[in-house]
Amino acid sequence: MRKQLLGLMMSDLVTVITPMYNSGKYIEETLESVISQTYENWEMFIIDDGSSDNSVKVVNGFKNFDDRIKLIINEENQGAALSRNIGIREANGRYIAFLDSDDLWVPTKLEEQIKFMSKNQLALSYSSYEKIDEFGNHIKNINVVNTQITYHDLLKSNYIGCLTAMIDLTMMEQKKIYMPNITTRHDHGLWLDIVRRGFNVSGNPKVLAKYRYRKGSISFSKFKSGYYQWKLYRDIEKINLLSSFYYMVCWAWFGSLKRI
Repeated sequence: MRKQLLGLMMSDLVTVITPMYNSGKYIEETLESVISQTYENWEMFIIDDGSSDNSVKVVNGFKNFDDRIKLIINEENQGAALSRNIGIREANGRYIAFLDSDDLWVPTKLEEQIKFMSKNQLALSYSSYEKIDEFGNHIKNINVVNTQITYHDLLKSNYIGCLTAMIDLTMMEQKKIYMPNITTRHDHGLWLDIVRRGFNVSGNPKVLAKYRYRKGSISFSKFKSGYYQWKLYRDIEKINLLSSFYYMVCWAWFGSLKRI
């Protein structure tokens, strides 16, 4: 009976994947937001990508008291895409969720999202989230307005915040999924792959996470973001030149609306 109960618990395990690079200033708050989850059946893989600050020391302090937290250290800097794929490879859970080392979840995030996915039989779900500055001050909410996105919708704009995304591997044709190896926009590439293959995807309008907007990050640099968005269209999705131009215009337009 005990083995059956343990097997049932493991079948609903959530694997949280967190790439980390010089996040000593924020990682403690990020970890606390996971530990504070009302849903407690989770494991967390933190993949350090060559940090030179106190990030690893902070994580070691937490994992000594909570064995659900696991630390993997890359021997050399490999980037967020490969670091996330390392976490995916090591995952034991039915569900995979992503959380960057400076972002936060609200306490009911996992509990509410699992219920939402189970009710709607979803392979991938996402939610609205709050945008905060480097000091944790509110900037604005990024609300889910399109709960049933198509592949072409997703090419125009990445409606899925990575920190809100959760994948149910039991709903997928294959147990393992991977992000394309580009510096940024690799999460967008994974969502496109899942939607293109026809799996059930839906968004929850509730605000379940907090995204930290930091100056100097790749996502903050619009030129770099545009460069990698173009690579996503051309190199990963293999979209022709004319269509890529069209989707780039759409991406820039919807991005400007998000910033207003």
